[in-house]
Amino acid sequence: MSEVYINRIAKFLPNAPISNDEMEGYLGKINYRESKARRIVLRNNGIKTRYYALTPAGEPTHTNAALTSEAINALFDDDFRSTDVELLSCGTSSPDYLMPSHAVMVHGLLGNRNLEVNSAAGNCCAGMNALKFGYLSVKSGNTRNAVCAGSERMSSWMLADHFSQEVENLKQLEEQPIIGFNKDFLRWMLSDGAGAFLLEDSPRGTLSLKIEWMEGYSYAHELDVCMYAGADKTADGALKSFSDFSSEEWLTQSIFAVKQDTKLLDRHILEKGVESMKRAMEKHHVTPENIDYLLPHVSSHYFVDGLYQGFADAGIEISREKWYTNLRDVGNVGAGSVYLMLEELFHSGRLQKGEQIMLCVPESARFTYAYAYLTVC
Repeated sequence: MSEVYINRIAKFLPNAPISNDEMEGYLGKINYRESKARRIVLRNNGIKTRYYALTPAGEPTHTNAALTSEAINALFDDDFRSTDVELLSCGTSSPDYLMPSHAVMVHGLLGNRNLEVNSAAGNCCAGMNALKFGYLSVKSGNTRNAVCAGSERMSSWMLADHFSQEVENLKQLEEQPIIGFNKDFLRWMLSDGAGAFLLEDSPRGTLSLKIEWMEGYSYAHELDVCMYAGADKTADGALKSFSDFSSEEWLTQSIFAVKQDTKLLDRHILEKGVESMKRAMEKHHVTPENIDYLLPHVSSHYFVDGLYQGFADAGIEISREKWYTNLRDVGNVGAGSVYLMLEELFHSGRLQKGEQIMLCVPESARFTYAYAYLTVC
């Protein structure tokens, strides 16, 4: 089996950073009213700026595939060209189309050569799943290299116009024309961007990250759906697909809006995160002393103290000075967040040979968790 190294990391963040006060100008006001949830959500999530693939008027500037291809193209130079890539593996929760898949659309924009392509679907763990596919390909000798990417373009899903028919329907029913918190909540949480890694079977240049292992855990066998789109929950809590609604209901009920059951999120996200992290560490005989940097993908700073305390209570306390996150400045980019965190750390000048990094990614869709353990070399 080959060793696997992350030799290059690149990112692409569209347009200029957007402050909290500017957000509603880009996304629009639903029913011409300011959101009551916005200030509460922003106060808790701690995000100060984020990026949207939108003009100030809410017009799109990039597709998700374009964001991803921009990040990937930044990996290439005369020593490693786009035509040298053997495998392309891309993960996202906001593809541009139901079909074709996200990765083939990225490949089409790259226009480089015939190669193997993999698309990882899901939510935040989609980026890690794309990475694991590339990792296993290089490790097994199937390919000598792989380009892996995580990206999101969620801003276009959050535009006020997408909720207008639901609001009009509520007015006709003489109900309060306010969309549910489970939809409005996420309008102030999610943003756009892409990150990309070059994986190879030997180190390159002055800094590489060796992937020691990767692990993933799903709790879908015991927990209900928490975050979803293209569906709605029925009275008994079951998930009903968009294909089983009428086209009129798609609009009047905002079926394609991203929704989250915040009660389920608060009840399970930290508990299962601690449980799975401890399981991964024990499996690979890693102790807190063996971690120099912890890169946790947290959707909100609201969860940081609870996660830290959960680790401490479970006997895997990792001191806070080892935690590294850029959520405040970049926002929650879902499947791309861990790529953007590692890109920033990789280019920070802080890393020393022999240090070890833990990547920690939760996904609330139906509670999935992914981990990777890296050595600086």
